[in-house]
Amino acid sequence: MPENNLTGVEDFFLLGFQGSENLRMLLFFLLLVVYSVTICGNLLIITLVSTSKNLHTPMYFFISQLSINDILLPTDIVPNLLHVLLNNGATITFISCMAQLYFFCIAEASECLLLTVMSYDRYMAICNPLRYVSIMTGTMCVKFVFTVWLLSFFASFMNTIIISGLKFCGPNIIDHLFCDLVPLEDIACSDSFPIKLQIYLLSIPFVGIPSLIIIISYINIVRAVLQMQSNISRQKAFSTCSSHLTVVSIFYMSLSSVYTLPKSRQTSNGNKFLSLLYTVFTPLINPIIYSFRNRDIKKAMQEIIPKSL
Repeated sequence: MPENNLTGVEDFFLLGFQGSENLRMLLFFLLLVVYSVTICGNLLIITLVSTSKNLHTPMYFFISQLSINDILLPTDIVPNLLHVLLNNGATITFISCMAQLYFFCIAEASECLLLTVMSYDRYMAICNPLRYVSIMTGTMCVKFVFTVWLLSFFASFMNTIIISGLKFCGPNIIDHLFCDLVPLEDIACSDSFPIKLQIYLLSIPFVGIPSLIIIISYINIVRAVLQMQSNISRQKAFSTCSSHLTVVSIFYMSLSSVYTLPKSRQTSNGNKFLSLLYTVFTPLINPIIYSFRNRDIKKAMQEIIPKSL
């Protein structure tokens, strides 16, 4: 723990949703169900991709990594949030708050990069089908994923170190659902310019460049699809890309809505619900959009379920 926090705030109080008990209990059970289904759904995807030979392709390998991330993110947020809802607010220690922030940043950074890698994979499959197998080898896919996680762990560590170096001298009340960047910056009593500068700098490789790669990839994909002569080929290409594009849209729209809102609205209930969208509900939606609508996944489920009975 940084020295300046040894004489300052040693814990924080998360307000969560300040409403009626009925509303909080409704949210508690809703989030409990969503979290349980999310964990089961993503574990099922990981199991299917690991055991079914038909799913041993780059696309499904990246989907399994996204499922790992979709387990990490709500697991970091939801259990403590349920405690906050039950008690109409709860105390979290400084170290626990920094740990939650660290894993939250890892999950967000890795999802941005994974979605970018997946868009490149779709670009290669549709725009360069003859070179796809030779380029997107198993070794290359592992290198992509290793780089994604390594960059995410490193950037999140640096981000958390700078946040923990801020001086928190009171009040210690965080009007939010979890330890996030903006609420922590708001209650810091030291100069927050270093963290603002770091956030802007990190947004370039983790948001700006990935967004540009995704846009360029899909511009080329659309061009390639429109040039296809067969309607069946067009439909197949669009079906494999529509799921990814839907996930990208939901993730980036909810994320940008939270972090581009005026500062005066950063702690509003609307902002909290938006935070729930990309931290709790997006990990639930991802396996549904990506996999359960997919014929290969359905076939793998039909093969594995009889064996387990």
